Amino acid sequence: MKRILITGGAGFIGSHLCERLLNEGHEVVCLDNYFTGSKENIVHLFNNPFFELVRHDITKPYMIEVDEIYNLACPASPVHYQYNPIKTVKTSVMGSVNMLGLAKRIRAKILQASTSEVYGDPKVHPQKEDYWGHVNPIGIRSCYDEGKRCAETLFMDYHRQNNVQIKIIRIFNTYGPRMDPVDGRVVSNFIVQALQNKDITIYGKGQQTRSFQYVSDLVEGMIRTMNTDNDFTGPVNLGNPGEFTIKELAEKIIEMTNSTSKISYMPLPQDDPVQRKPDITLAYEKLDKWQPVVYLEDGLKETIAYFEEVLKKKTVTL
Repeated sequence: MKRILITGGAGFIGSHLCERLLNEGHEVVCLDNYFTGSKENIVHLFNNPFFELVRHDITKPYMIEVDEIYNLACPASPVHYQYNPIKTVKTSVMGSVNMLGLAKRIRAKILQASTSEVYGDPKVHPQKEDYWGHVNPIGIRSCYDEGKRCAETLFMDYHRQNNVQIKIIRIFNTYGPRMDPVDGRVVSNFIVQALQNKDITIYGKGQQTRSFQYVSDLVEGMIRTMNTDNDFTGPVNLGNPGEFTIKELAEKIIEMTNSTSKISYMPLPQDDPVQRKPDITLAYEKLDKWQPVVYLEDGLKETIAYFEEVLKKKTVTL
């Protein structure tokens, strides 16, 4: 049994990670300030004696004794991270400093949940870990992109200067149950609109591409990364290399929900990437042949079922 701290543990991805690590027999401390996380995501874990929930913001120091730290805390959708862009940067930068300082003091291994957004609007396709990216440092998405890039820098420098055991993963588009229905992400938006038979909003012409990874595949990759030898720091891409246009995704969701929704086109937001697809060669090589195993249709089926239950309980307006 290991004692594991998960920052952002009440969020979409964090809650699935909490659940998985508890099921593996570990003790989990979930840290969250509930800006985008929710107790509803983890309420089913409250009766587990090895689960602990703490309300805390990682821009402030936190002291605890643990074996491992998964640093997931940061709003990850444009709607949320652009709401307070300065706080978003603080969460990535000051939060990383605080968690790395903690890891240094207690000699814990620490994993940073970075993002495919560090590649910006990529000029290389698919994206490999040695690509430095094409990022606008002063755009409306920069608070997230550059915050995560700086976090990676801090992790590498704490490793080189202070011998902190670090892991860096770059997460590509991930979906599944417990997504926030109003987070503005493409999968949740499309499913909620389709289930309500409202127009599905596509930004641009819908020809931009994304790769969609089911949350259980990501969690498996995260745990495998944490368990790699100390000489492997990453960064390593965790994503599904299956590539779909946004229009194809919308049409698939309309079909799977038997919706009467029509597609409505809106102007493309600033700095929205044209294409995004991970090269997962390194993950396959270093993470015991890790690769996604959940097909898009199967993952969407589970996610649609989740949102059907959500919409029975409350009204969601996009």
